[in-house]
Amino acid sequence: MFKKVLVANRGEIAIRVLRACEERGLQTVAVYSDADRTALHVRYADEAYHIGPAPSRESYLRIDRIIEVAKQAGVDAIHPGYGFLAENADFAQACVDAGLIFIGPPPEAIRLMGNKVAARKTMIAAGVPVVPGTEEGLADEEALRRAEEIGYPLLIKAAAGGGGKGMRAVHSAEEMRSALAAARREAMGAFGDDTIYLEKLLRNARHVEIQILADQHGHVIYLGERECSIQRRHQKLVEEAPSVAVTPELRARMGATAVAAAQATGYTNAGTVEFLLDKDKNFYFLEMNTRLQVEHPVTEMVTGIDIVKEQLAIANGRPLRYKQEDIRIQGWAIECRITAEDPYSHFLPSSGKIIALKEPTGPGVRVESSLYSGMEVSLYYDPMVAKVIVWGETRAQAILRMRRALSEYQIAGIQSSIPLHIQIMESSQFMWGTLDTTFLEERFHPEDTPLPPEYEEAAVLLAAVLAHERGRQNAVLQRPQKRESSLWRWAGRGGRWSL
Repeated sequence: MFKKVLVANRGEIAIRVLRACEERGLQTVAVYSDADRTALHVRYADEAYHIGPAPSRESYLRIDRIIEVAKQAGVDAIHPGYGFLAENADFAQACVDAGLIFIGPPPEAIRLMGNKVAARKTMIAAGVPVVPGTEEGLADEEALRRAEEIGYPLLIKAAAGGGGKGMRAVHSAEEMRSALAAARREAMGAFGDDTIYLEKLLRNARHVEIQILADQHGHVIYLGERECSIQRRHQKLVEEAPSVAVTPELRARMGATAVAAAQATGYTNAGTVEFLLDKDKNFYFLEMNTRLQVEHPVTEMVTGIDIVKEQLAIANGRPLRYKQEDIRIQGWAIECRITAEDPYSHFLPSSGKIIALKEPTGPGVRVESSLYSGMEVSLYYDPMVAKVIVWGETRAQAILRMRRALSEYQIAGIQSSIPLHIQIMESSQFMWGTLDTTFLEERFHPEDTPLPPEYEEAAVLLAAVLAHERGRQNAVLQRPQKRESSLWRWAGRGGRWSL
């Protein structure tokens, strides 16, 4: 039984895990880089240790340094969060070799499912349907020949890694050579391995994934599905549970397949089996994420199960508290990933100091964030800075609640993706649930959408009003003795920031 946990991560996921540990009565240890000395997760943990310079390869990706800190702090277990070392089999093995409990799957399962081609072979042997494709390690000339056999469109995919790195969609033979070169370069840069394979590109497919939990006693259950089709360059932006495309019968079949996939790999702890779902309701194995997912809160909201606490219990050797028949899907949940990017300028990263912050609250609203007023948002790490999750009795209610929550969310000092998410929530296609993985890139172009003339006129007037208001408030701040009440009282009575 472990009593002290090191969270080998940063940002909102580190805070999420630290909170679960505190509720379990566990002591906690955070790690931080030079750029994160004043980060929120550092303040939240019982102890915090510096692990290196700002670049992640010199800090959060340093296996030796994290193990060294774990020994120094006297921890019993390490939770990797997601990203960084979460799906690194060498890190999981290093934890085991150091006598630490790795709060995740066994190193062998991570290694097996981390290689997409090996994962495909394992799934085929287990009777899990996979997208038609090739073996790994194709030379360019062989890849060109096999591409003609598979037919276009197709995907070039890196055998190692994930997150859309080393992946290219190819729609014709003329694009193939340049796409191969680009995919290999990106894969080598991201994973140190330019091995690729080919996979048929399914048109108008949905990205639907199944959350599973597996204990160390052979019990595996699934917690329903998540719809993750709204993506940009294979990076998810909006997720929801359940999916409008999945019937109870289809959910049962996909869930049973996900359980079979986990059992075929000797999997334990929390994991996600990702599928592509075509318009005829045929589903195909895509990959297995051997970690906690960014979008796990939507599943928690509709099942009432705290997945992080279950991870902790499983890692401690406890059997699952739930049987499959205990799992009930109630209501609807939606998550929007808030990133420090400008969606109307081709998603350029945004950095700077948060000068004011107002997070949404109220019934059915959950915010997981690493932000606070006065913090510096850097360009060193992933641009996601927060997540807004809402629950409603129906999908319509969840959409309306998300609109309200996003309209309340104010972040001053950086550009964010909030306006894009509002636009998505107001999209008729989203409201009807007519989604697929091309939704954002082929049907929805926020940066290219011209404003109607009346909007442009209103924007000019609003800019003038805001400039005047900013000047007025600055003048007030310079003459506080003339204000009848304090700024705190003014803010409490509904004063708003100048954004």
